Amino acid sequence: MLNRAAIVGKVGSKRALYEHFAEVARALGNGHRLELLELLAQGERSVEELTELAGLAVANASQHLQHLRRAGLVTSRKDGKYVFYRLTDDGVVRLMSALRDVAERNYAEAARVVELYFRQRDALEPVSREELLRRKREGSVTVLDVRPAQEFAAGHIEGAINIPIKELERRLAEVGRGREVVAYCRGPYCVMAYEAVARLRERGFKVRRLVDGYPEWRVAGLPVSAGLPERRGRQVLARKQTKHEGRSKLKLN
Repeated sequence: MLNRAAIVGKVGSKRALYEHFAEVARALGNGHRLELLELLAQGERSVEELTELAGLAVANASQHLQHLRRAGLVTSRKDGKYVFYRLTDDGVVRLMSALRDVAERNYAEAARVVELYFRQRDALEPVSREELLRRKREGSVTVLDVRPAQEFAAGHIEGAINIPIKELERRLAEVGRGREVVAYCRGPYCVMAYEAVARLRERGFKVRRLVDGYPEWRVAGLPVSAGLPERRGRQVLARKQTKHEGRSKLKLN
């Protein structure tokens, strides 16, 4: 049998561990930090890029990033005068997905926002990852990535075409009308995909959203690529990436 000191020691260790878990939870307890994590799930970014994309002051963004780094959710490197951040590993994407799922199911206010803001914008059932993979193999679908080109180059669903949402109106001819379109962007609440679906439907396209975004697709081990497609005769990044590769350098063709 364990003596009292050993029991107290075990209880103390467990409580200390729970405190460490609580530190991670506290780091997640801020909407700006969750948005920064979503942006970093697309690929490595500098503090300046994150500041612009998240609409934060540099000092504020840096403070949030420090909280995330201390909790082990992001890591950083310095290149000259710039500091770049990235997610520590794929477990962070899984953690964010679990947080969303629990909040939608069990927190009434979160479920209400999803229902009123997102589902009313697109009442059609989104396409699951499994369905999209099957239809890609059949060649019966066009996969449309509406994220900025930089994010597409860092990684995208294999075979997707990239038309950033800001360019969609003038590049409709590139989408094609012969097949159903499935649009995706940064994640399940990324409004760019909702906007793309609405615009394409207004113009007669048959289009639906992917149920989530590129990070969830990649973490699920589904086929991804990196680089920009050749367009207008320019030299571009082009290299295929498999689910087993880590952070890999891109090569110029």
